[in-house]
Amino acid sequence: MSSFEEAETEETVTCLHLTFYHPGQGEKMMFRCLNFRTREQVRADDAAKFGRDSSACRYSLMDTRVSRIQFSLQFYRKLHTSEYGFEIKNLSKRTKLTVNQMELGYLNKIDLPWRCIICFGDYQILAETQEGEAGDYFETHLHLAEAPILQEKCLPSLQPVPENGISPPFFLSQGKSPTEMDEND
Repeated sequence: MSSFEEAETEETVTCLHLTFYHPGQGEKMMFRCLNFRTREQVRADDAAKFGRDSSACRYSLMDTRVSRIQFSLQFYRKLHTSEYGFEIKNLSKRTKLTVNQMELGYLNKIDLPWRCIICFGDYQILAETQEGEAGDYFETHLHLAEAPILQEKCLPSLQPVPENGISPPFFLSQGKSPTEMDEND
């Protein structure tokens, strides 16, 4: 037998890709303690904590508006399957955390969707899970976004729509007020 045939089967590793954005990241450098260059291994039984306290958090954000421990991600194996997932828990008493616009208060936790946007304060984090088979550890790969992850949506104008369903002509939106007409006119 060749050494290739005797080699152990290589397992793929679950990797959590996290893309960070903050509008003041250029001047305030709040991400300066994060490693954006390489993947990091995290033991499966360790919670990956994010916050400003570098002694308690694996991922430190250098911002006084961030809680000492903002949130944690816990790796786990789903019951009766061979699939792995992540659970996110808000550990901040002051700041609400949203995951795909679902609000989590202090100590609330949910399963992290395979692709989602995590927000707190002005922070936006795109989380994307790349599935793997290994159960002893997972990897994180951090990225820095140049532009906001959440783009402000253009809200439709709040002009009333007449009962006939036809929008008023363009000139009505140019500062002229509509005139009321009697049905018999």
